[in-house]
Parts: sequence; structure tokens; C-alpha cells
Amino acid sequence: MEDLLSVFYEKFNGEHEAQTFFAPGRVNLIGEHTDYNGGHVFPCALSVGTYVAARKRDDQKLRFYSMNFPDKGIVESHLEGLVYEEDHDWANYPKGVIDVFRKAGYDIDTGLDLAFYGNIPNGAGLSSSASIELVTGVVLEDLFGLSIDRVKMVQLAQQAENEFVGVNCGIMDQFAIGMGKSDHALLLNCDTLDYQYTPVQLKNHVLIIANTNKRRGLADSKYNERREECEQALKQLKQVASIHSLGDLSVEDFETHKLLIKDETVLKRAKHAVYENERTIEAVHQLNAGDIEGFGKLMNASHVSLRDDYEVTGKELDALVEAAWNEGAVGSRMTGAGFGGCTISIVKRTHVDGFIEAVGRRYQEHTGLEADFYVVEIGDGAKRLEEEKI
Repeated sequence: MEDLLSVFYEKFNGEHEAQTFFAPGRVNLIGEHTDYNGGHVFPCALSVGTYVAARKRDDQKLRFYSMNFPDKGIVESHLEGLVYEEDHDWANYPKGVIDVFRKAGYDIDTGLDLAFYGNIPNGAGLSSSASIELVTGVVLEDLFGLSIDRVKMVQLAQQAENEFVGVNCGIMDQFAIGMGKSDHALLLNCDTLDYQYTPVQLKNHVLIIANTNKRRGLADSKYNERREECEQALKQLKQVASIHSLGDLSVEDFETHKLLIKDETVLKRAKHAVYENERTIEAVHQLNAGDIEGFGKLMNASHVSLRDDYEVTGKELDALVEAAWNEGAVGSRMTGAGFGGCTISIVKRTHVDGFIEAVGRRYQEHTGLEADFYVVEIGDGAKRLEEEKI
């Protein structure tokens, strides 16, 4: 924070003091590719994230600086006529949030100076873009004295990414980051936005994220393909079941009606969506009962389903997860879109160093790539940092 404030005053000068804010990254513990199928997800906020020093201006100029992208320098814009500009790169995310807030009727009548610093590992798939969006949201809420419901803020941040940036993401990332709570995960129904907090008490275990460092070249095209396949399955099941989404189906109902789906591949996709939704709900029951091992088994089953039925893992994620299983992880699975990105594992606290060394070695032997490992804690959602005001 001291470095960020120092950079802020160096870049922006001025006599008025800056306020500081934070929004975390996120990881999804279980419930993958269920969000757009009307099912449940189970993400948590992390202790790493995006820090911002911010101050209102006396004019309508917007100035953005990031310690992570010093080569971009200060990006300048203006409150009026905000548009996506490719050369503004990362700054399009806060610009988009400011734009959708204003269009939603919130009174943002002066410009801002904003300096950002993020300690989310680069390219790890822990949602740095949504973290930037939500930290901008809490800046606007605080500095302009806005009365804004947090779920509404989450929806506006998603809208900024969908409409201003042009990325068709679901709501899970923004929801986890905006609504996160230390030592808790969120069971979220992506269809209704009903949610509940669940304590994550790992006791003698820790969460370890491992990055495959594999470029996710297939993720976008395969994502669209999987959505279409699930929509095909839903259309066929609607002939006999009164459902709005695959998430409305129990496993029993699916097994009763699955013969309506003639295409074997489409059947497998639907099976994953239905079973993964049920696994996610069951995982919360296991955690509430204090059964970490039971939760871990559901994580493992999730990965197998993503590998065999949904087919979105790839050799790198499979190699990393199988190495984790072989090295005694209580549970391990891919997390995120797939075809690269990260895994999440639950590991005994006393075995962390040995786990990282052995899994890293096995992974490199199988793939020729070097994985990065992060022991993470579950932190709070987006907020102002009161104690950092100077």
C-alpha cells in the first residue's frame, strides 16, 4: 500500500489525499460449466487481488495508472463519450464500470485519478478483470456517496464486461468478488442469484492453486460449442419435462428422461451439467458436516466428469490433477473454463512443501512445462481499506 500511494502521488501530484480500496481474485471450488446451465457454483474470494488509490478531480478528466503495466503510462479519458479503445488495454475495465454506472443513473459528475496494483498471479485465471471492475465499483460508491445494493453493483460490473468490453462472461466471477466473505465460500444459484454463505474450515489443510502455464487456445471456441450442445439437450428434454434449464433437473429425472437425447456426445454434456450441479449442492452439505475428505472426493469426481463427459480438460490439466492425486491431495480438480488454466487442491498443511515439489516434478516430466503454485487463503469481498487512508 505504501508503494501504491507513493506511486499515486508521484504520477498525479495534487494536494488532496487519496483513499484506498481492494477487491479480491476468486477461485471456484466446485461447480464448473454449471453457471450457464442454470445450476449452482461454489466460489470463494481470495486474499490476493487488486488495490486502488483513488481521488476525485475538479474536472471531468479520468486518469488511470497501473503498477502492473508501467509501459502503458497514464491512460487518459473523459467522463463524456466513454468508449472501448483497444490501445487503452486494461483501463477499458474501469472505464466500462464508470460508463454503466452513469447510464444506470448514478450521479458521477467529476473525473478521477486512479492508481492500480494487482497481486493476482498473471494469467492464472483467477479473474483479475472482474477484480478491477469491482474495485472500481466500490471506489465510485464511496467517493460519490452512492446508495447501491451490492448485488446491483455485481450486475453492473458484469454488464460492463459484457457490453463495454465485449466479453460474454457469466455472473459468477463478479458475484464472488463483490460478495466474498473471509473463510466462507458462496453457494450461488446462477439462475435466480439466490445465495448462501458456507464456512470453509479446512483445519489441518490448505488450498493450493496450481497454474498449468498452458495457453488456453481452445477455451473460447469449445465454450461456445459446449453451450450449444447443452441447449440441444435442454430442447429435447423439454418435450417431457417442465424445466427452464438443465439445472432444474435432478439426477433421477435426468436418468428417467435421458433416452430422449439421441446424440451420444450431447447426452454426455447434459449428464455433466446435471450431475455437477448435484455434486455442488452435496459438497456444501459435506463441508457443513465437517467432512473435508467427503468434499475432496466430490472434487475428484468433478474433474473426472469434466475430463470424460464434458471433455474440457486436456493433457496438461489432467497431468497436474493426477499428480496431485498421486501425492495425497484430499481433493483436486481443474477450475475455470478448461484447456489450460488452473487446478485447485486441498492438501494437508504439513505436506505443502513436499506436495509442491513432487507435483511440480511429475508435471514437468509429463508435459515439459513448469507449473506455478500458490497457497491461498479465503478473503473478503470488495471494500474500502479504512486503515490505509492517509
